[in-house]
Amino acid sequence: MAEKGAEESAKASPSSGEKQLPRRKQELDYFKRNAARLRTRNLGTGLLIGAFVVGMFSYTILSVKQERVLEELDDEARVHIMRGPRTGANS
Repeated sequence: MAEKGAEESAKASPSSGEKQLPRRKQELDYFKRNAARLRTRNLGTGLLIGAFVVGMFSYTILSVKQERVLEELDDEARVHIMRGPRTGANS
């Protein structure tokens, strides 16, 4: 009789793997049903992040080019200031 009680208590408490199995099956079914929607959402998110990165990169490159242009203009202005005004008498 003691053996029957031990066997019944062992059968009554499922292991952690047995507890997770139905939940895993539900998750798998959910992903199978909604795979196209998830794929579309992931694609949209990827494109949005990619567009942000490309925009940030372009903005950075553009601002660096503007700094170079401004530096070149400053250098040209310094040269013209050092030479002085160009008039008919000193050219």
